[in-house]
Amino acid sequence: MTTYGTIPTASSSDDTPNLEYIVRAKEMIQEGLGTSRPWKIMFDFRSFSLPANLAEALFRLRANAAYFRMNYAIVILIIVFLSLLWHPVSLIVFIAMTAAWLYLYFQRDQPLVVFGRTIDDKTVLIGLGVLTVLVLLLTNVTWNVLGSLVTGVVVVAAHGVTRKTDDLLLDEEATGLIGSAGGGAASSSS
Repeated sequence: MTTYGTIPTASSSDDTPNLEYIVRAKEMIQEGLGTSRPWKIMFDFRSFSLPANLAEALFRLRANAAYFRMNYAIVILIIVFLSLLWHPVSLIVFIAMTAAWLYLYFQRDQPLVVFGRTIDDKTVLIGLGVLTVLVLLLTNVTWNVLGSLVTGVVVVAAHGVTRKTDDLLLDEEATGLIGSAGGGAASSSS
């Protein structure tokens, strides 16, 4: 009996767990990146101006950090990545550590079990943080990475302070900006 032209309805049982893991990882990455805002809105040049005072600058920074948080994280990671291009071994280590963070911390649905012991998220976070710092120290790019992180934070802060928040549709409860002075989406007038 031939099976030419038939479409299999299920894959073999050996492939199913791998396929499920890949699908779940893809969904989680898309869900995490789904919170990023359009870059066109982020870099709308008509929305830039200097703040009138320190209170307005701090309000803008908090509002923009809440609204563009995923975009800002991507900008900082790109700056760190670019700083490592001249250190290929460190770049490979950076990619490996990123994979470890994704697998061990961000994509887990169930508690981590090592040698029959359940490890909580706080311990995983501390362990990965310490491991990341140690790996950076071993690859001799600590000052390079710290410099690129500071550069990224300065770039993000400059954007956050100079971009007006009048056109952003902020969820004030989520950002914690209810009752803050300095303007924003809630106090903008048409």
